[in-house]
Order: sequence, then C-alpha cells, then structure tokens
Amino acid sequence: MEVITTHKNTDFDALASVFSVKILYPRAMPVLPNSLNPNVRAFLAIHKDLFPFNSTKDIDPGDISRLIVVDTHNWGRLDGMDSLKDRSDLSIHVWDHHQEPGDMKADWSCSDPLGATTTMVVRRIEEENAGISPIQASLFLAGIYEDTGNLTFPSTTAQDAKAAAFLLENKADLSMINNFLRPVYGPKQKDVLFEMLKNAKRLKIKGYSISVIRQKVDGHTPGLALVVDMYQDIVNVDAAFGIFKVAKKDRTIVIGRSGTSDLNIGSIMRSMGGGGHPTAGAAMLKAVNPDAVEKWIIELIKGNQQASVQISDLMSFPVFTVSPDTSMKDVAKLLREKGCSGFPVAEGDRIVGVISRRDFKKVSSKQLNSPVKTFMCTAIIKIEPGSSVVQAARLMIKHDIGRLPVVKEDRLIGIITRTDTMRYYYDLLPDQ
Repeated sequence: MEVITTHKNTDFDALASVFSVKILYPRAMPVLPNSLNPNVRAFLAIHKDLFPFNSTKDIDPGDISRLIVVDTHNWGRLDGMDSLKDRSDLSIHVWDHHQEPGDMKADWSCSDPLGATTTMVVRRIEEENAGISPIQASLFLAGIYEDTGNLTFPSTTAQDAKAAAFLLENKADLSMINNFLRPVYGPKQKDVLFEMLKNAKRLKIKGYSISVIRQKVDGHTPGLALVVDMYQDIVNVDAAFGIFKVAKKDRTIVIGRSGTSDLNIGSIMRSMGGGGHPTAGAAMLKAVNPDAVEKWIIELIKGNQQASVQISDLMSFPVFTVSPDTSMKDVAKLLREKGCSGFPVAEGDRIVGVISRRDFKKVSSKQLNSPVKTFMCTAIIKIEPGSSVVQAARLMIKHDIGRLPVVKEDRLIGIITRTDTMRYYYDLLPDQ
C-alpha cells in the first residue's frame, strides 16, 4: 500500500501538496492527520467528496510499502506513523520546501528552496502535462498563496509566481481562495488580543526588540495566528511570540511572528518540535510550564542570533573622521577628494556630531572658515554592532540619513551606509 501524508496542524500548503502529489502517485492513498487547521477543516467539510482521504485511524501502518511525505521531513511532525521509523523495507519519498535538516532517511526526495511545497509539485505536473480541474487548481493556488502571503513573503521565488500563473490559466477561483484564506477574527479573538496588550512587555536581545507574552485561552480558539500578527504590529517589535495555555487541556500553543527574516522563526519553532518559515511558525507542546517555554524561546533567540548577518559584518572601519575645529572649507575639500557625502565628527574615538553635504546649504561663503562644530548635527542617530541590517535600514528611512555611526560602549568603531544595506538586500555582497 502506498500512502501520502503530511504534518499535524495541516495548513493549505500541506493539504494542497497531498492532493497534488496524488496526481503523480495515482495509486497512493491520501491520509491526513487528525489535527487540521480550522480553515482547512472548513474546506474539507464542503469538498470532502472531491478530495477523499483517510485518517490515520483508518489504516494499518504495517501494510504501508511506500510512504510519500509532503511539507515536512521529520517523523515527529507526522500523526500515527511512529512504528514506521525503523522499518528497513519501507520506501520513503519526500517532497518538502523546508531546507533545515530532518530525521527522515528518504530513498528519494525533492527539496527545492521555494516559497511553498505545492509549487514544486505543480511544476512537475506542468512538465508532465497532467490535466487538472478548476477546483484542483484552486486548492493548489490556495496552498501557494497561504505559504507565500499571496506572493509577498521574502521566501517567495519566481517559481512560485510561475506556478500561480499556471494555476490561474487552469481556472483557479480567486473568490473561493479568498473565502478560505480569510482569517477568523471576532469577539473571542479581540478579547485575547486585549489581554495580551494589557500585559505587553518588550525585551532587547542582540539589538532586536522582542515581545514574549503568555496568555490563557478557553478551549478551541481559532485565529490565534492573526492575533499574534496584530499584536506584533501594535506593540511595534521585530518579533512577537504568543504562548497560549489551553484551559482544561494539558497543552500549550506557541506562535511566533517576525518582521525580519534575520530572526528565523521557523528554525526556533523546529527546535521546539513545530515548524514554519523565516517570518512565521508555530509549535504544539504538551505538559509544559508556560514560564519555562518563555525562557526557552529567549534562549533559542539568543542562539539563533549567532547565524544572523549583523551590522558588524557589513560596516566599514577604520572610520575617517574630522575634528570639531576643522574648517568647513577643509571639510568641503575632503568630501570632494574622498567622494563621500558626509563624515562623523569625533574627539578621539568619541563621536560628537555628523556633517553632511546637505549641511552646506546653510553655510554662506563668508562662513567657510568657521569650524565644523558650528554647523554639524549633534543629534546623532547611531547603531550598535550587534544590530541587524533591517534595523539600520529602518533608522535611515525614518530619519532620512545616508549613514549610521556604529558605536560600542560610546566608542566609534565603524560606519554603515545606505549603499551597504542595499548591497546586502540585493545580494551584492562579495563571496566569502
């Protein structure tokens, strides 16, 4: 018997991957976990006849000769398949866009760094000229849209867009997709968000603003991911984590959201037994203390930071500076000679101001012999070496400046410019 399965808390990318892979493995039986995301459960309630499946309770794992796993490659994320781990006679095929190492030893796998697992399957369907119906195209497009944020997440690739175009050509229904991808937000979700905001707190870890909030919820509460999204926006932090203790049940739901892919939420959640992507992820924990979960998250963030690109990796040093008593005439000459748009003004290794080309607009010809300290900007916008490139870019945009002094313990140790951040964002960094 051949079986296609996916991870617990099945989302639309996982569901779409199961039924798109079914086209490539026509003899295989779709088997879904018992835990499905609410919008997926709603979709199947209406379309069950078009997308028939079995649950793990309906099959005997001992009868499986080939296991086709989609959207994960970790045994711990599967439902009811533990007995297959050590079977040497089992053939395992894996389709998964997640790039982190897993514990499955597959004899065949497809693992391309795409925005959605569905994309790689749809690409193969298109190559093989396999026909698909409008409702199949709609489900597959829902999978791609959910995992790429309608093609807006940083993990989105050109292949995701091409797959979406192919599905639209096959009459995918955008209205239907919108109905099922629209998150749930009602009085229950508003109450949870209100309580979270009342107890909001912020931490600073390696230059990132983080908020980790613990909250009790009564029974099944859909839409918690949207609540964490909104909470992150309102408290204006780089990353937010909601730790939701479910009343009367010995389980805790952890949901993370980040505005920057530098903080790899998916990696953090995988360390906790869950999964996700650089900017979003979740985990389900049993028999844990929420206080301990908060400490665990903080420690994981600290460890996760080590692999992130920081300002210290991109800054220029040593920094050319001018003294406060340098004349404006000499500064103008240095700006021309060095092709710079500005300089830090420093006394020794302590920065006291910044002078830029735009400051010369307020200097008359009679004032060119005046010292730079007369015209320099003393409201210094600076950044620490452990901060992220995203934070540097935000400061430059907010204050409309082209450079940031990098300061450690009040000492000027480097400078990062708008050009440095753009090179990073557009992959123009030199090979290491």
